[in-house]
Amino acid sequence: MAVIRKFDVHDQDRESEQPEAIGGRIVPLQFDGEKFVQLNSYGSKDRVHIGARSQNIRLSKEAFYQLVDAGMKHFGPKV
Repeated sequence: MAVIRKFDVHDQDRESEQPEAIGGRIVPLQFDGEKFVQLNSYGSKDRVHIGARSQNIRLSKEAFYQLVDAGMKHFGPKV
């Protein structure tokens, strides 16, 4: 698991599609008064341990708002 406190925004050199949708969860957390948003993914249906978490990414408040800002610039406002 990784804690992200700041993102560096870059263009990807090479893009490839990810045709399979996987399960995910958003988990609000708090430790020692600091709040985080954790993103959990649960992998493909072909995993050995179906339903087990495959990746966790924990965002600090600053990283979360940076991600929201980047998403708004990329996708535009929700209508």
